[in-house]
Amino acid sequence: MENKQNHTVQKARFPQKLNKKRLILYNYLVMVNYPNGKKASVSLEGLNDNHARRGMSLEDDINTSNSFYLSVDKAVIYKKPTPIQIVHVDYKQRSKARIDEAYFRKPSTTDYNGVYRGLPVDFEAKETHSNSSFPTSLVQAHQLDHLERVLRQNAVAFVLVRFSTKGMTFYVEADKMINVIRKEKKKSLPLQWFLDNAHLVPSSLRNPVDYLTVVDQLYKE
Repeated sequence: MENKQNHTVQKARFPQKLNKKRLILYNYLVMVNYPNGKKASVSLEGLNDNHARRGMSLEDDINTSNSFYLSVDKAVIYKKPTPIQIVHVDYKQRSKARIDEAYFRKPSTTDYNGVYRGLPVDFEAKETHSNSSFPTSLVQAHQLDHLERVLRQNAVAFVLVRFSTKGMTFYVEADKMINVIRKEKKKSLPLQWFLDNAHLVPSSLRNPVDYLTVVDQLYKE
């Protein structure tokens, strides 16, 4: 009965329209059943994000594709958990411990990694709502640093970029993205650049972001 009541409280505290950071933290804490094997009651006041919805649709689609790859034993690729620093836990009752202060650590790598055909795979995903261009500032410096490192280890590295209003997702090889940002100093890339220099990722109901089809084209066995 106690677990059922706690679950009801959680649902009441987390309305349907959660911003991205709140949702990630809530799911993370529930997943790990922190701290004692029971789902914690979590207060996340103050964790606001002006760009909370950015990338969520693409992220969901990639997760669906990754689950599909795993279900047919094609690849093992996961989204890396967002690093979270727990600052304070209210232990008034150990069975109802509540995390009332936490923050997100700055991530040091890309969003996704795994293995496919014996190849290490590492990539970042970005989404823009612009009809005509992609701001390269969305790809952060630490992500470019990481992509450069994995390329030196002969990993399959790339960036998935979605133009959400166009319903188009592109596979950009990591070295090309690094070049246009760090050498050519491009502040934005027009849609035409992607049509000319990137690979349009195929999509289906079961596999909405079939990026491994592009990997197969670029890395023939």
